[in-house]
Amino acid sequence: MLKNLEINSSKRNGINKRYIHAIILRLRKDLEFKLASLAINFVLSEEIIEINKKFLNHHYSTDIITFNYNGNHDILEGEIFISFEDAEANAKKYRVKKDEEIIRLVIHGILHLLGYDDQNNKDKLIMKRLENKLCSDYWSVFRTVKIYNA
Repeated sequence: MLKNLEINSSKRNGINKRYIHAIILRLRKDLEFKLASLAINFVLSEEIIEINKKFLNHHYSTDIITFNYNGNHDILEGEIFISFEDAEANAKKYRVKKDEEIIRLVIHGILHLLGYDDQNNKDKLIMKRLENKLCSDYWSVFRTVKIYNA
């Protein structure tokens, strides 16, 4: 377990925190970053809507919001918010398991903290290629594990 990593879930028995720690440990090794402090929060869609309104002035739900508190892309200090309902909707839409979608969203959030961006097509393509590669690699390792119990 990483001492600088906090996993919060607003839904009982929703997330297997031990495996989220294992995924972050592997990402830290593979992407060569350090953790100052990271909180990964699994929230309901109404919570992410409020965060989106308050901090980004967007009035809708989204699957993930990431905050980098120190601006450093080598030593991460930040927070990731992942919406349960949006993750479930993504899993249905893209015809993947919910566990696979949770892994993708965790990876996506870490990539944002590392400075990857998806605001324009060129950057989005670069980020998506790395995200897809990591998802494929990690899914092969974690596919027998129940990450998301809902």
